[in-house]
Parts: sequence; C-alpha cells; structure tokens
Amino acid sequence: MADIAINLCKNRKTIPTTDELGFGVHFSDHMLVMDYNLEKGWHGTRIEPYGPIQIDPSMMALHYGQAIFEGMKAFRANDGNINLFRARDHFRRFNDSARRVCIPEIDIEELFAGLEKLLEVDNQWVPSAHGTALYIRPFIFATDEFLGVRPSHTYKLMIILSPVGAYYAEGFNPVKIMVEDKYVRAVRGGIGEIKTPGNYAASLLAAVNAQKKGFTQVLWLDAHELKWLEEVGTMNIMVKIDGEVITPPLNGSILPGMTRDSTIKILSKWNIPVVEKQISIDEVMQAAGNGHLQEMFGTGTAAVISPVGSIQYKENNSVINNGEVGELSQKLFDEITGIQYGTQPDDNNWIDTVKV
Repeated sequence: MADIAINLCKNRKTIPTTDELGFGVHFSDHMLVMDYNLEKGWHGTRIEPYGPIQIDPSMMALHYGQAIFEGMKAFRANDGNINLFRARDHFRRFNDSARRVCIPEIDIEELFAGLEKLLEVDNQWVPSAHGTALYIRPFIFATDEFLGVRPSHTYKLMIILSPVGAYYAEGFNPVKIMVEDKYVRAVRGGIGEIKTPGNYAASLLAAVNAQKKGFTQVLWLDAHELKWLEEVGTMNIMVKIDGEVITPPLNGSILPGMTRDSTIKILSKWNIPVVEKQISIDEVMQAAGNGHLQEMFGTGTAAVISPVGSIQYKENNSVINNGEVGELSQKLFDEITGIQYGTQPDDNNWIDTVKV
C-alpha cells in the first residue's frame, strides 16, 4: 500500500459541544484526498487540512453529474476507542456506484487504511455522548476541464468527517409520512440503486411539498405503475403485517441499504419471518385500515430505525400502532445501536475498532 502523506493543520478548530451538534453542520480539522488519472491510476493519498478546493468552471462533474458518495458512521465505544460500522461493506457499495457511472474503482483496503489514519488524526472529533456519532462522507467527482458527454479521465476522491448529534434529539418518536403519487424518484435500469447526487436531486421537490403539509418523509412508489412500495425519503422501508416483516426487493431502483441488510440478518437470527417482495400501497392501506398492519419503519444510516406513526395516501390517512413506537422497531434500534457502540455482541463481525 502506498504511504499516506500527512500535512497537519496549524490551527485546530474548536470542537462543538454535544448541544451544538446537528447533522452535517460541523466538519473536522482534516480530510483525506486521492487523485486519479489514466497514467497513474489512484495515487497521491494524503491527509491535509479541511478547507475549500479550487475547481475550474468547466469541471465535468458540475455539468454532467459524474459523481458518487457514501455515508457511514464511527462511534465512541465505552473503552474510548472508535467503532467503525460495516466500513468495508460501505466501500464495496462505493465501488458499485463507481462502476455504474464509469468512475474507476478503488482498492478497498487502501481506502480503509486511509480512513483509519484520518480517524487517528482527528479522533478527538468523535463525540462520546449517547446517540452521537461521527458521520463519514467519502465522495468522488470528475475533474476533467471539458464540455462534452463522456467519462472523465481524471477524478478526485475525498473523505470528510462530521460529528453529529442524536438523530432523535427529542426522543425516539414515530414520524408522519406521505405517499407520493405524482412524482417518481427512480426507474429500474436507472441510477436509483446507487448513491449519486442526481438521485437525490430528483427527490427534493416532493420532499419539500410533503414538509409544507406537515409530513416528515415521502414514501416513493414505483415509476411504472405508481403502485408498489419502494423507499421512504433517504431510507429503505419495512412493514410488519400479521407477524411477517416485508420489504421491497432490490430490483434496480432501490438503494441496497446497509441498515436494511443488517436488519434482515438480525430478524432472521431472531427467527422473525422476513421476506423481500413487492407490496402495493393498496395492500398496505388495507392492512392499516383493518388492523393487520402492526408496524412500519424506515432503515438508514442516519436514523438507524425510524418508526412510522401515520401514513397518508391521497385523502386516506391511517394511524399505525396507535401512533406509538412498535415493540419490534424499538428492539431493532436497541440491537443495532448496541452493536455500533459495543454494548451488544457483534456476531456478524460488522465492527472494526480503531484504537486511539
């Protein structure tokens, strides 16, 4: 593996207190940077002070959207060390995204080593209060100075770090969601299954409209029939009907969420029936109306588990589980966060420990 050059900043920032933490607001002192060109491949791995970067107005990523990103978390364990949750799996998904938009893949072990070193350098930025974490954002963007639709010949990879507060600052409470029956987020064969900026730009208008109406999230339906459940906002979705947990299959338009995968594995270990299959919004609303919809929750890196207390489709609004957190939602949240913080056994080897 190539050596990692380290250029430490001269003036450290003031680290925010727990009360000052939000999500994606504060950034640590340093960032990891790598470059790519056709002659050298990925090279020049370095850690340098966090700060603005200079770009050319004709940079291809600005015009054609050839860019990808990931999102993962690190946690302060009780022994003071840092727990990374499924980092290599996130980097594998990073490479999946890269292939889809013609970005050269990265050596996972080299990238992991760079992240470890970055965490060692900025380890004091990992908060220790319960529910807090360090959000890790790797991203790549095309840097050719060229106007024309083709894959770039040069790229830049960066990893930045952001301490984040508890997602549920006011407690673990259910959210209200609205089913989107006009706009669509992604189609099969498109880019819905990868983390690329355009994917999220497509979701903004519907999300803003829903928030104006008092809803927290948008539940997306399939683009072809506007019938089948897909995702909720930035999360995968699961419903528990008559004791069985159902989640839409990975059919090409749904992001293969890491928390989704973790949840499926945990449910299987608990011998709770879980199935990946298509389920229509009509089925869900009918189950909600006749009392068979026991729980509904989102799964994602930011919230881990996000219980749904009510769902509105067209003019029909249904309350789920009396608007309260379901027993299974709470149990899953406690299990996954327990693994992340090191208070629950890590039977699946999801944790890598960075000793500081």
